[in-house]
Amino acid sequence: MATFALKNKNYSATVKNIFTRALSGSIYVALIVAALLLPSPYMFIGLFALFIVLGTVELHHLVDNKASVIANKRTAIALDCIGGLALFTTFWGLNFNPSGSVTQVAIAAYLLYFALRMILQLYMKSDNALQSLADSALTQVYVALPLSLLNILYDEGVLLAIFILIWLNDTGAFCVGSMLGKHRLFERISPKKSWEGFWGGMAFCIIAGVVFYFCGGTFGNLKLAEWIMLGICVSAFSTWGDLAESLLKRTLKVKDSGHLIPGHGGILDRIDSLLLVSPTSVIFFILIELF
Repeated sequence: MATFALKNKNYSATVKNIFTRALSGSIYVALIVAALLLPSPYMFIGLFALFIVLGTVELHHLVDNKASVIANKRTAIALDCIGGLALFTTFWGLNFNPSGSVTQVAIAAYLLYFALRMILQLYMKSDNALQSLADSALTQVYVALPLSLLNILYDEGVLLAIFILIWLNDTGAFCVGSMLGKHRLFERISPKKSWEGFWGGMAFCIIAGVVFYFCGGTFGNLKLAEWIMLGICVSAFSTWGDLAESLLKRTLKVKDSGHLIPGHGGILDRIDSLLLVSPTSVIFFILIELF
């Protein structure tokens, strides 16, 4: 009787976890879709600026998980958030109003952030100044820069398609990997990922690319071959982005990057794929323009 009650309790907990995960994931997707479909850009700006702040704070807590260390670095964390926002504003301005005063102020603000962060380190009580500066640099390179580059993709009109490709890659990899996965893709970092799942995710992305082409410009004006290449690019770097964050967490011996999103972990757990897809997608469009 006790065993039955325990099994029933575990089943209820599992169902509750699935429901929580589905609900929070749906809200996350709905926010992104709304930000990309609304005619005004302000929700896009606000949402991804928020992601920069949350990702920066989360990354600092991830690499320095001692409360005493975090308290000592509050000013540095705040300054890194401001720097990330200045970088995001700079890319927005360079794309949509390159000669405007907002752009010039944002560029000046980011250069000032760089100088102030170095000066601040002189006054911080830190046993390892180099590590502290490296943590700040990581927030800019790993979080702020990729999210700032989304401004370029937003300008191209394909950003929603790229998000859909990321989500389809995850879905395809999970479905195919669960059913057919036998050969480990990167067992040292992520034991559950398989080559079968990887190719399944890529197949989903290629099919989606073909569908986008026949949507007649709804998701962007690319040729069929370009849509297929974009699908392959997003699938590959989405997987690598996921693995890169898994490497970070495995190195730090943590399961999730945070607890912000119920059932999913932290914000970095949700945008890990995007952090590599964003810069490589920008490279993709640069190459299209060049050739």
